[in-house]
Amino acid sequence: MVINMFIIGVLALQGSVIEHTEMLNSIDGVEAVEVRTCEDIATLSGIVLPGGESTTISKLLNDFEIMETLRRRIKEGMPVWGTCAGMILLAKNIIGEENSHLGLMDITVKRNAYGGQLDSFKTLINIPAVSNEEIPLIFIRAPWVESVEDSVNILASIDDRIIAVEQDNMLATSFHPELTANLSFHKYFANKVINTN
Repeated sequence: MVINMFIIGVLALQGSVIEHTEMLNSIDGVEAVEVRTCEDIATLSGIVLPGGESTTISKLLNDFEIMETLRRRIKEGMPVWGTCAGMILLAKNIIGEENSHLGLMDITVKRNAYGGQLDSFKTLINIPAVSNEEIPLIFIRAPWVESVEDSVNILASIDDRIIAVEQDNMLATSFHPELTANLSFHKYFANKVINTN
């Protein structure tokens, strides 16, 4: 029996690329590839925008001349998942900044909302849309979502701070599932990709 393979890219300009790639490659029917060029983007069924430093990643997207190609593919419906810095890249509004990056998701985010590196933390919560069991969440210099438009579905909050959202083909999380051993969010996104293609 032949299993259809869905190619999910991981933007490989900065951040936790290897961790995302390894987790996605452990899911049946998924092949994860590193993405650095417009040609890479053309072959994808979906893409992950990993954690890192959002301003640096945005600059590299422009330097590598792939910002517009990436924006167009997402607008056309390609599933995308932004983790931490990736959430900031997707947001239409960033508190304290005049310009957004990709500017596609109807959310307003606050950068480094949870503080600096020393304020990093791990917690367990239940996210019914994603898993029947509690999921470990790791926050590192994490943003949170300050507000959303009606078009956005809130998947999870902690202490009234929104940390996971979904809008059509876009998924965004404040935290780093790739730094845990839990595959729930990667499977959730893989299913989103499979069901879209």
